[in-house]
Amino acid sequence: MTAATAGPFVHPALFYRGEQEYLDGTVPFVRAGLEAGEPVAVAVPAQKLGVVQEALGDAAAEVTFVDMTQAGRNPGRIIPKVLRVFADARPDTRVRIIGEPVWPGRSEAEYPACVQHEALINSAFEGREATILCPYDAEGLDERALTDAYATHPVVISGGREQKSPSYAPERAVELYNEPLTPSGTAQEYVFGAEELPAARYFVVEQAARFGLSGIRLEDLALVAAELTTNSVVHGGGTGTVRVWAEDGQVVCEVRDEGCMKDPLAGRQPSPPAQLGGRGLLLVNYLMDLVRVHTGPEGTAVRCYVDC
Repeated sequence: MTAATAGPFVHPALFYRGEQEYLDGTVPFVRAGLEAGEPVAVAVPAQKLGVVQEALGDAAAEVTFVDMTQAGRNPGRIIPKVLRVFADARPDTRVRIIGEPVWPGRSEAEYPACVQHEALINSAFEGREATILCPYDAEGLDERALTDAYATHPVVISGGREQKSPSYAPERAVELYNEPLTPSGTAQEYVFGAEELPAARYFVVEQAARFGLSGIRLEDLALVAAELTTNSVVHGGGTGTVRVWAEDGQVVCEVRDEGCMKDPLAGRQPSPPAQLGGRGLLLVNYLMDLVRVHTGPEGTAVRCYVDC
């Protein structure tokens, strides 16, 4: 990286057009890390993993590869489960990671969480010895995604040229996509307090099963519902409302209360092993296929999506 990306934490976006530009931007980045003795991870969509591995040849054996379409399906778990787990396991050395969380085909529901994730990387890794390169398909993504990449990355590489972003503003990007969440008109709802917590959990299980959710995924949702409703009672004013509906082959569960989340990284950072409690939102992000949050003075809504 050039002087434009100097610093303990480096977070450039790579705009690429076609497979050759993708390889030109990623493979030398990986090789430079290996030559410098830096542990390297490549977390990109499955179809990109193969071309990078092939281009690296024997050097691919020295790299950790992650299918981002699986590990990063929910953008809220990329920082703790992909980026931090790799970096935290190597605390005494600089790490180098390619992370591609935004790709053509991401749904409209997923996209705001992707942008918030990209913005929050900057605070999650502030002061850390790490370089995280984020590729963006400049042909397959719309202009909005490229504009947002300028807001969430201090440096942008395009056409082989590296420049400081003129519109870098990660905090503003987080707030911009702190969008109000309008419940479905078909949602079934249950109002709960401390005494109704078991009934609220049963309500979620009953409704989700009616929409076709079963087995371990139904158990996952039951656990998530228990965590979120308990959080509402303890931290959200003592009461809340849970809603459940079906949408595009998924079951959606939303919990609203009067609390306000002050930390945008809540649920996105791994918890220290000795910490007692405080893992509820992290667990929710690990278990669900997508998590959206809207929070403000009027209250908080946490919306979870799980595939049927």
